[in-house]
Amino acid sequence: MTQQPRHVAVIGHGMVGARFVEEVARRDPDGRRVRLTVVGAEAERPYNRILLPEVVTGRLDLDDLALPEADSAAVTVRRGVAATAVDPAARRVALDDGTGLDYDELVLATGARAAFPPVAGLSEDDGAPAPGVTALRGVEDCRRLMSLVRPGAPAVVLGGGVLGLEAARALSEGGVRVSVVESSPWLMRRQIDQAAASILSERLTAIGIAVHSWRVAARWLPGTGLELDDGRVLAGDALIVTAGVRARTELAAGAGLAVEHGVVVDDALTTADPRIHAIGDCAQHARGGAGLVQPGWEQAAVLADLLTGTAPGARYRGVRPVTRLKAEGIELASLGDADADGTAETVTVSDPHGGRYAKLSVRGDRVVGAILLGFPDSAATIAQLYDQDAPVPSDRLALLLGAARPEPRIADQAGPALVCRCNGVSREQLEEAWLDGARTRQTLAEQTRATTGCGGCVRDVNALLAGWNNERPAPAR
Repeated sequence: MTQQPRHVAVIGHGMVGARFVEEVARRDPDGRRVRLTVVGAEAERPYNRILLPEVVTGRLDLDDLALPEADSAAVTVRRGVAATAVDPAARRVALDDGTGLDYDELVLATGARAAFPPVAGLSEDDGAPAPGVTALRGVEDCRRLMSLVRPGAPAVVLGGGVLGLEAARALSEGGVRVSVVESSPWLMRRQIDQAAASILSERLTAIGIAVHSWRVAARWLPGTGLELDDGRVLAGDALIVTAGVRARTELAAGAGLAVEHGVVVDDALTTADPRIHAIGDCAQHARGGAGLVQPGWEQAAVLADLLTGTAPGARYRGVRPVTRLKAEGIELASLGDADADGTAETVTVSDPHGGRYAKLSVRGDRVVGAILLGFPDSAATIAQLYDQDAPVPSDRLALLLGAARPEPRIADQAGPALVCRCNGVSREQLEEAWLDGARTRQTLAEQTRATTGCGGCVRDVNALLAGWNNERPAPAR
């Protein structure tokens, strides 16, 4: 008797949902173990939303954001259809087109939505953005933003996190006069310290972006601008809201699952119902991961291992966070916790005149955190040490300044340096793909997945291609 494949329904076809489907197809290409049905509310094919600011600059087209899709007869994709309710007892999902979807296992990859703070004038009565207001979370947001701004006109970005600063820099490259408003005492407060933020603010100011930290938005005045809590009004034809996100947990809550700020999951990415799982921005794991693409993809791989039976012992153990600000002319990386708990050995280099700042925290000869503004070479080395949990050189200052490298023996143990950290792609893998005929960034992405994550490696990959397409690549080191 032939065993029928189990039916796994996936709700959400964004970056993490699509990655889960791809991971399952890699492990079970013939669909002998698992049959997938994917439901996505957006009509678009899966795309990399992290790179939307690159579309605003004009460096990328929306088509360039497309992510690889699994080519398998065992995968059914239904775009433009949203789930409205989950019945765990019947193992059935209700859809907004009036149909239903039965499942053996259910994966929630519903992601998160842009959070609009309670500021007068930001939203209409139905919750839609008010005239002149937009988020930058999806393709439609990007199209709306590009219709609202024009060179020489003013715009305001509400939120001084990574997305807000990337959006601000993208707009300023297009000639838009940009102001950034951040309610915290300094920019990127979750990722960098006040000293680094001060230098970052100066660098942004030098390229024409006005920074207003520790200021609260009071009211949006369409056609005029954003009124602050001190009475000032910042001129703006458009307001771009990048003030955080909220996990989409409505389906889980309606199904009676445990929900806090996300859908609570264990190390097997399983919810309170053993047949229902959650991954990505909608999931809440004890050791973090929401808000970053790499942890979401790690979760997708672990769950694919489990549901295909490829690795029954697979578990998600949490995240080692690395954040990169992708803004033209500014090289900033933050990893781990540079301020830890006061028990780490810390070395700091501050160069306000040169617009540079570096801070390295080490405990037990291992990197526990770093902030690197204007130190791209040392950032690559330190990130590798952090990724591999490898010992740091004895001369910490030389490491920060880019003058020290891991001992050869340690470097060999740590493995090859990664070009694309999100997908674990090394220079050697990129070179092999190039030698196999991948001559463009798109074909390299299809073969290796490089550049399909946070986008921080796009310039490095383009630089490698520029050299390789003119001559045979040198042996990878």
